[in-house]
Formats: sequence, structure tokens, C-alpha cells
Amino acid sequence: MAALDGYLAQSAIRECVVRLARGEDRRDAALIRACWWPEAHFDYGVHSGDFETYLAWIVPGADAIHNTQHLLGQTYVELDGDTAKAETHVFSYHRLDMGAGNGGIRDTCIGGRYLDTMAKRGEDWRIADRIMLYDWEQDWGEAADWSKGVMGYPFTGDHFPGRPSGDFSDRWLRGETA
Repeated sequence: MAALDGYLAQSAIRECVVRLARGEDRRDAALIRACWWPEAHFDYGVHSGDFETYLAWIVPGADAIHNTQHLLGQTYVELDGDTAKAETHVFSYHRLDMGAGNGGIRDTCIGGRYLDTMAKRGEDWRIADRIMLYDWEQDWGEAADWSKGVMGYPFTGDHFPGRPSGDFSDRWLRGETA
């Protein structure tokens, strides 16, 4: 039974990290709030503070950041009763508006790891503390013009560019495909 409990705890921790990434990419305050304990802290090296400071930083997000996508890799979890340490590898893509004289719209990517201290209360695992480690960053250059489609092929519908067009995936998940 202990092995099953450990597996279920690891699964719940991973699901929390996945929901948070989805919430960050959509700047969804309710989804983000459900992943952190109210008294939680974060330190991203470039910004740190309590949970409300984090939430105000992410939602609505900087006007210069047009789009983000967080791709999560493996999560290593060490359980200790109702607390855990979890290290999750992350690639985070950002479309940035650097301004007309500073490079225009650019695509960048960061590779790193989230170091999360997780706490379980009732049935919920949430983040109590997060540290972001940076392993690399790459400026991919001038951003692609989505109005032209992909690889020379025009899009056949307005929903294909993803979040810039209202995020079709939210409607799709609700069963609204029209």
C-alpha cells in the first residue's frame, strides 16, 4: 500500500506542476492560484517574493511578452510524509517585443529546472516554495510572422496560431469545436 501511496503522491505533484505551466501560458490566475499555497515564496533570480507578488508578475504578464510556452521534462520527486522536494526540467519559450529600434519581435528560449518544495494539505499537493535554476538561454532571432502560416503553407482557419487567436484548446477541451 505504501508504494501505491507514493505513486499517487508523485502523480499529484507532477499534475500540479503541469497545471501551473498551463496556467502561466494562459495567464489564468485561478488555475495558477490552485497550484500554490497562499503563503508560498518564489525566487527566480530575476524576481522573488511571496505568492501575491508572483501572481501579479505573471498575470496579466508583461505587455512585451506576447506568448509563452512551458515544456516540462522529467520530474524527480523525494517524498517525506506530507512534504516533498521536486525537481522539474523546463524549456520556456517566449515571444518578446523588444521595440522597433531594439530588434523587434523576437523568439527566445530558456532551459532550466524548477526546484519545488511541495506540501500536502488534505488531499491537495501544492507548491510551498519554488527556486528557478537557469541552465541555458538562446535568442532564436526574429519571430515568424504567423499571418503567413507555417513553412510556406497558409493556415486554413483562424484558430491554428494558438493563443494569439484566443486559444482554441480551451474551447476544444469544453467540446466547443465550431
